[in-house]
Amino acid sequence: MDHVLSFVDYLMAHSTPDAPAWNVEHKLSGKPTRWNYVDGCMIKAILDLYKATNNFAYFDFAKQYVDFFVDQDGNIPTYNPEEYNCDHINMGKVLFDLYAQTNDVKYKNAATLLYGQLAHQPRISSGNYWHKLIYPNQVWLDGLYMVQPFACAYQHQFTEHADVRDTLKQFQNVYELLRDPVTGLYYHGYDESREMFWADKTTGLSKNFWTRSIGWFAMALVDTIDIIGTDNKLPQILTELLDALLKVQDPDSKMFYQVTNMLGKEDNYLETSGTCAIAYTLMKANRLEVVPEMYYMRGKEIFDAVVHDKLVLNEHEFVLKDICLVAGLGGMPGKGSMKRRDGTYEYYLSEPRVDNDAKGVAPFLFGYAEILRRKQDRG
Repeated sequence: MDHVLSFVDYLMAHSTPDAPAWNVEHKLSGKPTRWNYVDGCMIKAILDLYKATNNFAYFDFAKQYVDFFVDQDGNIPTYNPEEYNCDHINMGKVLFDLYAQTNDVKYKNAATLLYGQLAHQPRISSGNYWHKLIYPNQVWLDGLYMVQPFACAYQHQFTEHADVRDTLKQFQNVYELLRDPVTGLYYHGYDESREMFWADKTTGLSKNFWTRSIGWFAMALVDTIDIIGTDNKLPQILTELLDALLKVQDPDSKMFYQVTNMLGKEDNYLETSGTCAIAYTLMKANRLEVVPEMYYMRGKEIFDAVVHDKLVLNEHEFVLKDICLVAGLGGMPGKGSMKRRDGTYEYYLSEPRVDNDAKGVAPFLFGYAEILRRKQDRG
Protein backbone atom coordinates (compact mmCIF):
# COMPACT_ATOMS: atom_id res chain seq x y z
CA MET A 1 0.00 0.00 0.00
CA ASP A 2 2.85 2.42 -0.69
CA HIS A 3 0.45 4.43 -2.83
CA VAL A 4 -1.41 5.47 0.34
CA LEU A 5 1.67 7.35 1.55
CA SER A 6 2.11 8.72 -1.96
CA PHE A 7 -1.42 10.06 -1.66
CA VAL A 8 -0.51 11.78 1.61
CA ASP A 9 2.65 13.23 0.08
CA TYR A 10 0.60 14.50 -2.85
CA LEU A 11 -1.87 16.30 -0.56
CA MET A 12 0.89 17.80 1.58
CA ALA A 13 2.78 19.03 -1.49
CA HIS A 14 -0.34 20.81 -2.71
CA SER A 15 -1.32 22.36 0.63
CA THR A 16 -0.53 25.46 2.65
CA PRO A 17 -2.44 26.70 5.70
CA ASP A 18 -4.19 29.36 3.64
CA ALA A 19 -4.93 26.94 0.79
CA PRO A 20 -5.24 23.34 2.03
CA ALA A 21 -5.93 20.80 -0.71
CA TRP A 22 -8.09 18.77 1.69
CA ASN A 23 -10.52 21.46 2.87
CA VAL A 24 -13.17 21.67 0.16
CA GLU A 25 -15.49 23.79 2.31
CA HIS A 26 -12.75 26.40 2.63
CA LYS A 27 -12.17 26.40 -1.12
CA LEU A 28 -15.85 26.94 -1.81
CA SER A 29 -16.25 29.67 0.79
CA GLY A 30 -13.70 32.03 -0.71
CA LYS A 31 -12.98 33.35 2.79
CA PRO A 32 -9.65 33.65 4.60
CA THR A 33 -8.66 30.51 6.49
CA ARG A 34 -9.46 30.18 10.20
CA TRP A 35 -8.74 27.72 12.98
CA ASN A 36 -11.10 24.88 12.01
CA TYR A 37 -11.98 21.27 12.68
CA VAL A 38 -11.39 20.02 9.13
CA ASP A 39 -7.72 20.97 9.20
CA GLY A 40 -7.60 19.56 12.72
CA CYS A 41 -8.68 16.15 11.44
CA MET A 42 -6.02 16.16 8.74
CA ILE A 43 -3.14 17.39 10.88
CA LYS A 44 -3.98 14.79 13.53
CA ALA A 45 -3.88 12.13 10.81
CA ILE A 46 -0.48 13.35 9.66
CA LEU A 47 0.79 13.19 13.24
CA ASP A 48 -0.59 9.65 13.54
CA LEU A 49 1.44 8.74 10.45
CA TYR A 50 4.50 10.32 12.04
CA LYS A 51 4.10 8.09 15.08
CA ALA A 52 3.53 5.04 12.87
CA THR A 53 6.45 5.66 10.50
CA ASN A 54 8.96 7.79 12.48
CA ASN A 55 9.20 9.96 9.37
CA PHE A 56 9.98 13.39 10.79
CA ALA A 57 8.74 15.09 7.61
CA TYR A 58 5.20 14.47 8.83
CA PHE A 59 5.87 16.06 12.19
CA ASP A 60 7.62 19.03 10.60
CA PHE A 61 4.72 19.62 8.24
CA ALA A 62 2.19 19.44 11.09
CA LYS A 63 4.18 21.83 13.26
CA GLN A 64 4.59 24.41 10.51
CA TYR A 65 0.90 24.15 9.71
CA VAL A 66 -0.22 24.71 13.29
CA ASP A 67 2.29 27.52 13.76
CA PHE A 68 0.40 29.45 11.09
CA PHE A 69 -2.55 29.65 13.51
CA VAL A 70 -0.86 29.76 16.94
CA ASP A 71 1.35 32.73 17.84
CA GLN A 72 4.38 32.65 20.14
CA ASP A 73 2.26 33.31 23.23
CA GLY A 74 -0.23 30.55 22.45
CA ASN A 75 -2.97 32.85 21.20
CA ILE A 76 -5.11 31.73 18.26
CA PRO A 77 -6.14 34.96 16.51
CA THR A 78 -8.73 33.36 14.22
CA TYR A 79 -10.47 31.46 17.04
CA ASN A 80 -13.39 32.98 18.95
CA PRO A 81 -14.23 31.05 22.14
CA GLU A 82 -17.46 33.00 22.58
CA GLU A 83 -18.96 31.21 19.58
CA TYR A 84 -19.08 28.18 21.93
CA ASN A 85 -18.63 25.90 18.96
CA CYS A 86 -17.65 22.31 19.76
CA ASP A 87 -16.05 21.99 16.32
CA HIS A 88 -13.42 24.59 17.26
CA ILE A 89 -12.01 22.29 19.96
CA ASN A 90 -11.04 19.48 17.57
CA MET A 91 -7.83 20.98 16.22
CA GLY A 92 -6.61 21.32 19.79
CA LYS A 93 -5.90 17.58 19.83
CA VAL A 94 -2.73 18.13 17.83
CA LEU A 95 -1.29 20.49 20.43
CA PHE A 96 -0.45 17.70 22.88
CA ASP A 97 1.93 15.93 20.50
CA LEU A 98 3.54 19.21 19.49
CA TYR A 99 4.10 20.17 23.13
CA ALA A 100 5.43 16.74 24.06
CA GLN A 101 7.93 16.81 21.19
CA THR A 102 9.08 20.44 21.45
CA ASN A 103 8.35 21.44 25.06
CA ASP A 104 7.31 24.82 23.64
CA VAL A 105 4.89 26.34 26.15
CA LYS A 106 2.91 28.09 23.44
CA TYR A 107 1.23 24.79 22.58
CA LYS A 108 0.24 24.26 26.20
CA ASN A 109 -1.08 27.83 26.35
CA ALA A 110 -3.14 27.29 23.20
CA ALA A 111 -4.59 24.08 24.64
CA THR A 112 -5.45 25.92 27.85
CA LEU A 113 -7.20 28.62 25.84
CA LEU A 114 -9.37 26.01 24.12
CA TYR A 115 -10.03 24.10 27.35
CA GLY A 116 -11.25 27.35 28.88
CA GLN A 117 -14.12 27.42 26.40
CA LEU A 118 -15.54 24.28 27.94
CA ALA A 119 -15.88 25.88 31.38
CA HIS A 120 -18.55 28.17 29.94
CA GLN A 121 -19.98 26.00 27.14
CA PRO A 122 -23.80 25.95 27.50
CA ARG A 123 -25.33 22.59 28.34
CA ILE A 124 -28.65 20.82 28.14
CA SER A 125 -30.28 19.91 31.46
CA SER A 126 -28.71 16.43 31.63
CA GLY A 127 -25.24 17.90 31.18
CA ASN A 128 -24.19 17.58 27.54
CA TYR A 129 -22.67 20.53 25.74
CA TRP A 130 -24.72 22.42 23.20
CA HIS A 131 -23.17 21.69 19.83
CA LYS A 132 -22.81 25.42 19.12
CA LEU A 133 -24.19 28.63 20.56
CA ILE A 134 -26.16 29.07 17.33
CA TYR A 135 -27.69 25.61 17.91
CA PRO A 136 -29.19 26.02 21.39
CA ASN A 137 -30.33 22.96 23.36
CA GLN A 138 -28.94 20.63 20.69
CA VAL A 139 -26.59 17.67 21.01
CA TRP A 140 -25.05 16.29 17.82
CA LEU A 141 -22.99 13.10 17.65
CA ASP A 142 -20.20 15.10 15.99
CA GLY A 143 -19.65 17.10 19.17
CA LEU A 144 -18.53 14.10 21.23
CA TYR A 145 -15.68 13.54 18.78
CA MET A 146 -14.71 17.19 18.61
CA VAL A 147 -14.52 17.69 22.39
CA GLN A 148 -14.22 14.64 24.60
CA PRO A 149 -10.83 13.16 23.56
CA PHE A 150 -9.35 16.66 23.79
CA ALA A 151 -10.85 17.32 27.23
CA CYS A 152 -9.57 14.00 28.62
CA ALA A 153 -6.11 14.46 27.09
CA TYR A 154 -5.88 17.97 28.55
CA GLN A 155 -6.76 16.73 32.03
CA HIS A 156 -4.30 13.84 31.86
CA GLN A 157 -1.43 15.95 30.53
CA PHE A 158 -1.91 19.30 32.25
CA THR A 159 -3.81 18.76 35.49
CA GLU A 160 -2.81 16.88 38.63
CA HIS A 161 -6.04 14.94 39.01
CA ALA A 162 -7.91 14.00 35.86
CA ASP A 163 -11.65 13.81 36.54
CA VAL A 164 -13.40 12.16 33.62
CA ARG A 165 -16.80 11.78 35.27
CA ASP A 166 -18.24 14.57 33.14
CA THR A 167 -17.01 12.93 29.95
CA LEU A 168 -18.45 9.55 30.96
CA LYS A 169 -21.76 11.19 31.83
CA GLN A 170 -21.96 12.90 28.44
CA PHE A 171 -21.36 9.61 26.62
CA GLN A 172 -23.93 7.87 28.81
CA ASN A 173 -26.48 10.59 28.07
CA VAL A 174 -25.97 10.11 24.33
CA TYR A 175 -26.41 6.38 24.81
CA GLU A 176 -29.71 6.99 26.58
CA LEU A 177 -31.02 9.86 24.44
CA LEU A 178 -29.83 9.28 20.87
CA ARG A 179 -29.53 5.49 20.58
CA ASP A 180 -32.32 3.59 18.86
CA PRO A 181 -32.95 0.52 21.03
CA VAL A 182 -34.21 -1.52 18.05
CA THR A 183 -31.23 -1.14 15.70
CA GLY A 184 -28.56 -0.02 18.16
CA LEU A 185 -27.74 2.86 15.81
CA TYR A 186 -27.63 6.52 16.84
CA TYR A 187 -29.61 9.43 15.44
CA HIS A 188 -27.63 12.41 14.20
CA GLY A 189 -29.03 15.00 16.62
CA TYR A 190 -31.22 15.70 19.63
CA ASP A 191 -33.08 18.89 20.50
CA GLU A 192 -33.99 19.06 24.16
CA SER A 193 -36.48 21.87 23.51
CA ARG A 194 -38.31 19.91 20.76
CA GLU A 195 -38.68 23.29 18.97
CA MET A 196 -36.50 22.71 15.91
CA PHE A 197 -38.33 21.83 12.72
CA TRP A 198 -36.17 18.73 12.24
CA ALA A 199 -36.84 17.31 15.72
CA ASP A 200 -39.52 14.79 16.64
CA LYS A 201 -41.93 16.55 18.98
CA THR A 202 -41.99 13.58 21.37
CA THR A 203 -38.39 12.38 21.40
CA GLY A 204 -36.49 15.46 20.22
CA LEU A 205 -34.55 13.25 17.80
CA SER A 206 -33.68 13.87 14.18
CA LYS A 207 -35.21 11.60 11.57
CA ASN A 208 -32.40 9.40 10.27
CA PHE A 209 -29.11 7.65 10.84
CA TRP A 210 -26.27 9.42 9.03
CA THR A 211 -23.19 7.24 8.76
CA ARG A 212 -20.55 9.94 9.20
CA SER A 213 -22.16 11.20 12.39
CA ILE A 214 -22.16 7.66 13.76
CA GLY A 215 -18.56 7.38 12.62
CA TRP A 216 -17.68 10.54 14.55
CA PHE A 217 -19.27 9.01 17.65
CA ALA A 218 -17.49 5.68 17.18
CA MET A 219 -14.13 7.46 16.86
CA ALA A 220 -14.96 9.57 19.90
CA LEU A 221 -15.47 6.43 21.94
CA VAL A 222 -12.31 4.63 20.83
CA ASP A 223 -10.11 7.73 21.09
CA THR A 224 -11.42 8.50 24.57
CA ILE A 225 -10.86 4.91 25.70
CA ASP A 226 -7.28 5.24 24.43
CA ILE A 227 -6.76 8.08 26.91
CA ILE A 228 -8.75 7.04 29.99
CA GLY A 229 -8.62 3.26 29.76
CA THR A 230 -11.27 0.56 29.87
CA ASP A 231 -12.39 0.66 33.50
CA ASN A 232 -15.67 2.32 32.62
CA LYS A 233 -18.78 1.76 30.48
CA LEU A 234 -17.34 3.07 27.22
CA PRO A 235 -16.05 -0.31 25.98
CA GLN A 236 -19.54 -1.78 26.33
CA ILE A 237 -21.12 1.17 24.52
CA LEU A 238 -18.53 0.90 21.75
CA THR A 239 -18.85 -2.87 21.31
CA GLU A 240 -22.63 -2.62 21.07
CA LEU A 241 -22.29 0.11 18.45
CA LEU A 242 -19.78 -1.83 16.35
CA ASP A 243 -22.02 -4.91 16.41
CA ALA A 244 -24.98 -2.78 15.31
CA LEU A 245 -22.97 -1.24 12.46
CA LEU A 246 -21.73 -4.57 11.16
CA LYS A 247 -25.36 -5.63 10.76
CA VAL A 248 -25.94 -2.82 8.24
CA GLN A 249 -22.68 -3.23 6.34
CA ASP A 250 -23.18 -3.71 2.60
CA PRO A 251 -22.41 -7.42 2.10
CA ASP A 252 -20.90 -7.01 -1.36
CA SER A 253 -18.75 -3.89 -1.14
CA LYS A 254 -18.06 -4.22 2.63
CA MET A 255 -18.70 -0.47 2.95
CA PHE A 256 -21.52 1.61 4.45
CA TYR A 257 -24.23 3.74 2.91
CA GLN A 258 -24.69 7.47 3.39
CA VAL A 259 -28.00 6.85 5.19
CA THR A 260 -26.83 4.01 7.33
CA ASN A 261 -29.69 1.55 7.42
CA MET A 262 -31.17 2.15 3.95
CA LEU A 263 -29.13 -0.47 2.09
CA GLY A 264 -29.67 -0.29 -1.66
CA LYS A 265 -32.40 2.35 -1.51
CA GLU A 266 -32.68 4.68 -4.48
CA ASP A 267 -29.92 7.34 -4.63
CA ASN A 268 -28.26 6.08 -1.46
CA TYR A 269 -24.54 5.57 -2.04
CA LEU A 270 -21.53 3.99 -0.40
CA GLU A 271 -19.99 6.91 1.48
CA THR A 272 -16.27 7.06 2.14
CA SER A 273 -15.86 9.17 5.29
CA GLY A 274 -18.24 7.22 7.49
CA THR A 275 -16.95 3.94 6.14
CA CYS A 276 -13.35 4.89 6.96
CA ALA A 277 -14.28 6.05 10.46
CA ILE A 278 -15.85 2.66 11.14
CA ALA A 279 -12.86 0.77 9.72
CA TYR A 280 -10.47 2.77 11.89
CA THR A 281 -12.57 2.25 15.01
CA LEU A 282 -12.77 -1.50 14.48
CA MET A 283 -9.01 -1.82 14.10
CA LYS A 284 -8.09 0.49 16.97
CA ALA A 285 -10.65 -1.09 19.32
CA ASN A 286 -8.88 -4.40 18.79
CA ARG A 287 -5.46 -2.84 19.47
CA LEU A 288 -6.82 -1.46 22.74
CA GLU A 289 -8.15 -4.95 23.58
CA VAL A 290 -11.74 -3.75 23.72
CA VAL A 291 -12.83 -6.29 21.09
CA PRO A 292 -11.30 -9.55 19.78
CA GLU A 293 -9.22 -10.11 16.65
CA MET A 294 -12.21 -10.63 14.39
CA TYR A 295 -13.06 -6.93 14.64
CA TYR A 296 -9.62 -5.94 13.41
CA MET A 297 -10.02 -8.24 10.43
CA ARG A 298 -13.41 -6.73 9.62
CA GLY A 299 -11.94 -3.25 9.83
CA LYS A 300 -8.98 -4.17 7.61
CA GLU A 301 -11.38 -5.71 5.09
CA ILE A 302 -13.36 -2.46 4.99
CA PHE A 303 -10.18 -0.39 4.61
CA ASP A 304 -8.97 -2.60 1.75
CA ALA A 305 -12.32 -2.18 0.02
CA VAL A 306 -11.99 1.61 0.25
CA VAL A 307 -8.48 1.45 -1.25
CA HIS A 308 -9.76 -0.74 -4.07
CA ASP A 309 -12.99 1.12 -4.86
CA LYS A 310 -12.57 4.74 -3.71
CA LEU A 311 -8.86 5.65 -4.03
CA VAL A 312 -7.95 6.20 -7.67
CA LEU A 313 -5.10 7.74 -9.66
CA ASN A 314 -6.70 10.13 -12.11
CA GLU A 315 -4.38 11.80 -14.64
CA HIS A 316 -1.43 11.82 -12.21
CA GLU A 317 -3.62 13.09 -9.35
CA PHE A 318 -4.72 10.95 -6.43
CA VAL A 319 -8.45 11.06 -5.70
CA LEU A 320 -10.31 9.68 -2.67
CA LYS A 321 -13.87 9.94 -3.90
CA ASP A 322 -17.48 9.84 -2.67
CA ILE A 323 -17.01 11.91 0.49
CA CYS A 324 -20.11 13.76 1.67
CA LEU A 325 -19.07 17.42 1.78
CA VAL A 326 -21.12 18.35 4.84
CA ALA A 327 -24.45 17.59 6.48
CA GLY A 328 -26.19 19.16 9.44
CA LEU A 329 -29.51 19.99 11.03
CA GLY A 330 -31.12 23.42 10.70
CA GLY A 331 -28.92 26.49 10.82
CA MET A 332 -27.03 27.32 7.65
CA PRO A 333 -28.47 26.25 4.28
CA GLY A 334 -27.48 22.99 2.65
CA LYS A 335 -24.76 23.02 0.00
CA GLY A 336 -26.78 20.97 -2.47
CA SER A 337 -30.25 21.10 -3.98
CA MET A 338 -32.05 21.10 -0.62
CA LYS A 339 -31.43 24.24 1.41
CA ARG A 340 -33.56 23.18 4.39
CA ARG A 341 -31.43 20.85 6.52
CA ASP A 342 -34.33 18.86 7.85
CA GLY A 343 -32.70 15.47 8.47
CA THR A 344 -34.83 13.65 5.90
CA TYR A 345 -33.50 10.88 3.69
CA GLU A 346 -33.75 13.22 0.71
CA TYR A 347 -31.75 15.88 2.52
CA TYR A 348 -28.77 13.64 3.27
CA LEU A 349 -28.70 12.52 -0.36
CA SER A 350 -28.82 16.12 -1.62
CA GLU A 351 -25.54 17.23 -0.07
CA PRO A 352 -22.65 17.18 -2.57
CA ARG A 353 -20.17 14.34 -2.96
CA VAL A 354 -16.58 15.58 -3.23
CA ASP A 355 -13.04 14.27 -3.56
CA ASN A 356 -10.10 14.48 -1.14
CA ASP A 357 -11.91 16.27 1.69
CA ALA A 358 -10.26 15.71 5.07
CA LYS A 359 -13.52 14.55 6.62
CA GLY A 360 -12.89 11.40 4.57
CA VAL A 361 -9.13 11.51 4.08
CA ALA A 362 -8.34 11.84 7.80
CA PRO A 363 -10.22 8.73 9.01
CA PHE A 364 -8.81 6.88 6.00
CA LEU A 365 -5.32 7.77 7.24
CA PHE A 366 -6.22 7.03 10.87
CA GLY A 367 -7.02 3.53 9.66
CA TYR A 368 -3.83 3.23 7.66
CA ALA A 369 -1.79 4.31 10.69
CA GLU A 370 -3.41 1.46 12.64
CA ILE A 371 -2.30 -1.00 9.95
CA LEU A 372 1.26 0.35 10.07
CA ARG A 373 1.34 0.21 13.88
CA ARG A 374 0.22 -3.41 13.82
CA LYS A 375 3.05 -4.27 11.42
CA GLN A 376 5.53 -2.51 13.72
CA ASP A 377 4.21 -4.28 16.81
CA ARG A 378 4.45 -7.67 15.12
CA GLY A 379 7.89 -7.06 13.67
